[in-house]
Amino acid sequence: MSNSSLSTPSASTMLSAGRSAQIRAEAIRVTLGDRTVLDGVDVTVSAGSRLAVVGENGRGKTTLLHVLAGILAPDDGRVSRVGSLTLIEQHLEAGFERTVGDLIHASIAEALAALEDLEAATEDLAHGRPGAEARYTAALDAATRCDAWDAERRVDVDLEGLGACSDRERELSTLSVGQRYRVRLAVALGSGADLLLLDEPTNHLDAEALRYLVRRLKEHRGGLVLVSHDRALLREVGISFLDLDPTRDGLPRLYAGGYDGWVAGRDGERDRWEQEYRDQVREHSRLAEAADEARGKLRTGWRPDKGTGKHQRATRSDGVVQAFNRRLEDLERHRITVPEPPLHFAMPDSLGTKGKPILHGEDMMVSGRLDRPIDLRIDGGDRLLLTGPNGAGKSTVLSALAGRLRLTSGDLTVHQGARVAVLSQEVPDWDSSKTASETYRDHIDRMAVDDPASAGRDAPSLRSLGLLDSASIGAPVGKLSQGQQRRLHLALCLAERPDLLMLDEPTNHLSPALVDELTAALRATEAAVVVATHDQQMLADLGDWPRLDIGDYRGGAIGSPST
Repeated sequence: MSNSSLSTPSASTMLSAGRSAQIRAEAIRVTLGDRTVLDGVDVTVSAGSRLAVVGENGRGKTTLLHVLAGILAPDDGRVSRVGSLTLIEQHLEAGFERTVGDLIHASIAEALAALEDLEAATEDLAHGRPGAEARYTAALDAATRCDAWDAERRVDVDLEGLGACSDRERELSTLSVGQRYRVRLAVALGSGADLLLLDEPTNHLDAEALRYLVRRLKEHRGGLVLVSHDRALLREVGISFLDLDPTRDGLPRLYAGGYDGWVAGRDGERDRWEQEYRDQVREHSRLAEAADEARGKLRTGWRPDKGTGKHQRATRSDGVVQAFNRRLEDLERHRITVPEPPLHFAMPDSLGTKGKPILHGEDMMVSGRLDRPIDLRIDGGDRLLLTGPNGAGKSTVLSALAGRLRLTSGDLTVHQGARVAVLSQEVPDWDSSKTASETYRDHIDRMAVDDPASAGRDAPSLRSLGLLDSASIGAPVGKLSQGQQRRLHLALCLAERPDLLMLDEPTNHLSPALVDELTAALRATEAAVVVATHDQQMLADLGDWPRLDIGDYRGGAIGSPST
């Protein structure tokens, strides 16, 4: 294995092995600091594998990719690799003075070397040098195995398909983050590696590039390991799913049957786990009540009817003591051995009032950010999807409707008493040293100051929302993952019990399982909901909602929206 290439974000290792390529990981355990990130992971990836690795942020998905690629050695377990592999990571450095051409040549180095060896062997064969025939056969086999003659064309096709820069002389540092990522992804796809390891590959891709990526991954002849929150990509590409989220026994689960098989298997196992936990808690409560009842009899004593003999009173008293001891022993023997299951997301019930006027905007514009007038009326129970390309002004519209951004022209009226909350793409400016619980309580206290009439009396408890577990609720917000911070931000929005809930790219940093639950809740709530998203699966799931395409807006009220 060549370790030098592993220092770059896109790592390619070893020689092609075609259909024999494989990564096998057994009993993998990884501890980072004082936290066990992975434990008991067994996985095999070979030609034809389409493995999706799923789970909440911080569950070790990227760590597992690093273990499979050989960048990180596990604390326990073993990994064996056969064949070439390429890893493409989420965060990519500019590469100083490296050019697009440098990246291309590095990605197809095996193919270029094979062609050079074949050319040298051909010359040896032509001159009748000793051993030339064997060298020629070996070189031809190596070039054929990695399809060396087509290497550069493959990369060019992928560059074009992803809309990436193909100028070989262009320095990577002069490209935008999104363009740089597309170049890296294209050369990874075009490298001809047997095994592809991809970490959130839809970052920085538009809808057209995403469609190309889906098609390209489905056509890949080798194996594939995919880490993604993109449900459309997971649904289209994933065949088997490795779920790293908590389970009853603490071990990861491998599900077959594609996306639907994973969801059905995960939900079924979660239902069984919850039932076992409820049964044990119910039995423990029954035994505790029986012990309390026996304790009460012991405290009050047994008073027999007058005339009862002394011996009979003593015998009955002994029976009360014995009954109490038995109940206590039963309670002490019974242990709740099933761990508490993770909570489900629970949207507060009393959000919004159907038909209640919330806001009305006319000819709304924000100079330099929203240069075409927008008319919009939203009442309780309304639904709206905001779509359009990056930079069209979707986030600007939400910020303006929430009163966080001043209009430069036009009017916006928010009706008295109407509460508007927005889940923005950026988390609030929190005190990173405060816990999630303290941050939530501070938010409710500020609500009481801003709106004394409500005084935060209707705010749900943080735990009741099912967004954060006990450990996260008690952790400083600065220590929370992006996904956990996003969950807390959503909790703050729901604490306001808004009449209008607006969400800007709500699938960012959230697990597919939570997004599924959130989508169902958005469809059911009586609050008005506005969603701005590029997420193809969410757009499909909310496809019957009225839609406003900011990038194609030509004026007029949303009385007859696009559906």
